[in-house]
Amino acid sequence: MTANFLIGLREGLEATLIVVLLMAYLTKSGRRALLPRLWAGVGLAVAVSAAFGALLTFGPRGLTFEAQEAIGGGLSVVAVALVTWMVFWMARTARTLGSELRSRVDGVADGAAWGLVLVAALAVGREGLETALFLWAAAQATGSSTEPLTGALLGLAVAAGLGFLLHRGVLKVNLARFFTWTGAALVVIAGGVLAYGIHDLQEAGILPGLHTLAFDVSTAVPPSSWYGTLLKGTLNFSPATTWLEAGAWVLYVLPVMFLYLRSNLPSTGSRTKSAAPAPAAAS
Repeated sequence: MTANFLIGLREGLEATLIVVLLMAYLTKSGRRALLPRLWAGVGLAVAVSAAFGALLTFGPRGLTFEAQEAIGGGLSVVAVALVTWMVFWMARTARTLGSELRSRVDGVADGAAWGLVLVAALAVGREGLETALFLWAAAQATGSSTEPLTGALLGLAVAAGLGFLLHRGVLKVNLARFFTWTGAALVVIAGGVLAYGIHDLQEAGILPGLHTLAFDVSTAVPPSSWYGTLLKGTLNFSPATTWLEAGAWVLYVLPVMFLYLRSNLPSTGSRTKSAAPAPAAAS
């Protein structure tokens, strides 16, 4: 649940910040009458994301076991790729996100009514689709559909609360530091999802080595124990891991984490000044 809470919190806060920035700009530019269009776009994004999540959950039912595993493994790999792109994209564009959104609003505000709806839907919907796909992959990895959803909903609720406080100017958050460290945590979580996706592809017969284990610590870490459940829920750790799963985890997490930290940690201090004004602009 902890990992999914973090996913919901980070993705939810990204989407919330986008909405807060758009609301602040519309208000300060004398376009409060356009706020209903903004909320219509947000509602459309939420509906599409929920429908996508439902399709992922119920779509594969009725297929053969091998087909389900193949779909699950393939989508897990896609989810990891999207999350990896997202954490690097957010780190790279955090300083210019506000100006990009304002320029998009200026380009459509005086045009057709659906223009601003589309801007809001695309900006928020991207986060929603990524969240739905990654949560589905995490649910497949943990073997539970309720815990990931509960954790994610709690994270989204906290993100919405933080967004409200930021909008009111009650709360100040070091956004640069928050996104840097949650991004690093998501890299580790994504590594576990990737390993499980590899396992699914092995179950489907697409990849070899299903019965060639790198280690089996099921005796020391029983899957049904509280600590086994904790490791599974936070890191997608499997006590019995194949060589291909272990190799995929190492070859993903180590280089991606190195590149991510190298490109973010040295500039975290300088980004604090540029990212922190976002809440103030929304007050």
